[in-house]
Amino acid sequence: MKKRSISIKGHRTSISMEDEFWTEFTAIALAKGQSIASLVAEIDQTRKIGLSSAIRLYILAELKQKAALYNPMD
Repeated sequence: MKKRSISIKGHRTSISMEDEFWTEFTAIALAKGQSIASLVAEIDQTRKIGLSSAIRLYILAELKQKAALYNPMD
C-alpha cells in the first residue's frame, strides 16, 4: 500500500491505496476527462467514510457499471 498526497480545495491530505486501485482510479479519471484531484474532490463532497475507502468504493461501482454494459444479462 502506498500513500499519495493530494490537494482538495487547497487542503493537503494523503490517500493510502494499493497500486492496483490507484491505476484503475487514474484510468477512470482519464476516461471521464477529469484530473485526479477533481475526481477526488467530487468523491470527497459526498463521502461518509474515510477518503481512501470512499475512493475504493467509487472504483468498485465504476467497474461494476462498466461490467454491466458488457454483460447486460447479469
